[in-house]
Amino acid sequence: MGGFIKTHLLWSLLTLPLGLVSLYLFLFKRKPRLELKNKVVFITGASSGLGKACAESFFNAKCKIILSGRNKDRLLEVKNELLKNKVNTDYHDPEIAVIDLEDLASIPSKMKEVLSTFGPIDIVVNNAGLSSRGLGIDTDLEVYQRLMNVNFYAQILVTKALLPHMMQRKSGHIVVISSVQGLIAIPSRTAYAASKHAIEGYFNSLRAEMSSFNIDVCVVNPSYIKTNLSLNALCGDGSQSGEVDNHIAKGFDPSYVATEVVECVANRSEMKLVCPTYMQLAICLRTMAPSLFFKLMERRHKKEQSESKKNM
Repeated sequence: MGGFIKTHLLWSLLTLPLGLVSLYLFLFKRKPRLELKNKVVFITGASSGLGKACAESFFNAKCKIILSGRNKDRLLEVKNELLKNKVNTDYHDPEIAVIDLEDLASIPSKMKEVLSTFGPIDIVVNNAGLSSRGLGIDTDLEVYQRLMNVNFYAQILVTKALLPHMMQRKSGHIVVISSVQGLIAIPSRTAYAASKHAIEGYFNSLRAEMSSFNIDVCVVNPSYIKTNLSLNALCGDGSQSGEVDNHIAKGFDPSYVATEVVECVANRSEMKLVCPTYMQLAICLRTMAPSLFFKLMERRHKKEQSESKKNM
């Protein structure tokens, strides 16, 4: 009986802040819903996974989509698939912009070409990203640099290229696909968690700066999604993992997360958590009882190491 009471009390303490925040946002922070039809949406990492799903969702919302990625052939495949599966006759043909986000020096000029070719961008979805697997002590500096380049610096460069035009028009929406790991850190993800924590800090600061220009900034924090993220994740030596871990395999469907992203934009939300309840509780626990959270992460790490030795 005592255990039940303690569990119920802990649940109440953890969920109360979420309830209060939700009530505050509902009563005092509701903004007029954004009409998405005919909005120009620029999406990075649009050739697969969540980026492709976001392209489909915005396309079906009658937006003008600009698909961005480094592989032109794959972008063309996405474009043709969108046109083949269109759900309405009132649509814009998707456009394509080939940009390699690992080539930081090229991004400003590439974005200048995008603006010159397609005109002002209403919504940018900073979706492209790399993941990592491996212990911090075994991870080369080059791996940290690659993840920071794609997950952090490239997102800044894309956004900074678009901001002056948005500020001039006093209109725009910046979406950042971060991660639950931008709010909490788990073992074997030092590079990935660091890059996502960085992106959270930058765009949460930028939101306040852009508020007077009527520019919305939304940071989306999804948990595991069924994509190739873990398959393409970098190991400590820079090689690709080549494996889909169990968490990813059991994750959300990209189309579901994409729908949440579109709703986030339409509702002009500042932040969106797309994760199971237990992860929401973990985020609360990290804030309210950090020592307990860190102990749980230590236990997780020991379990992972034990399972790894068994599989060797």
